[in-house]
Amino acid sequence: MSLGAFSVSLSVSNLTESKAFYEKIGFQVFAGDESQNYLIMKNGSTNIGLFQGMFEHNILTFNPGWDNDARPLQEPTDVRELHKKFTESGVTMDSESFPQATGPASFVITDPDGNQILFDQHV
Repeated sequence: MSLGAFSVSLSVSNLTESKAFYEKIGFQVFAGDESQNYLIMKNGSTNIGLFQGMFEHNILTFNPGWDNDARPLQEPTDVRELHKKFTESGVTMDSESFPQATGPASFVITDPDGNQILFDQHV
């Protein structure tokens, strides 16, 4: 079972300042859109997302179906399969969005210490 690409999604108060800070320590813009208040930044195989005004707290994020360069995995695990396995294991879902039987979908869980974990499939 592959969870896909991992990143930390940071809730930032000023996207421009955060971008400049992370560039100073070696990150480069990889994806995203400043006009939409988010950027994905990369340093080697490490990804962080900077999100202004989209959510209150930092979130651990997995992108099923992708590697850390946003390339499709050879043998991806669909987010719906992860959801089913986690539910069968007794994990409580905080939210879920499955608009179609295949393709993009997501769900959120929370660990025992209150850390939110987003599983967000884009393909």
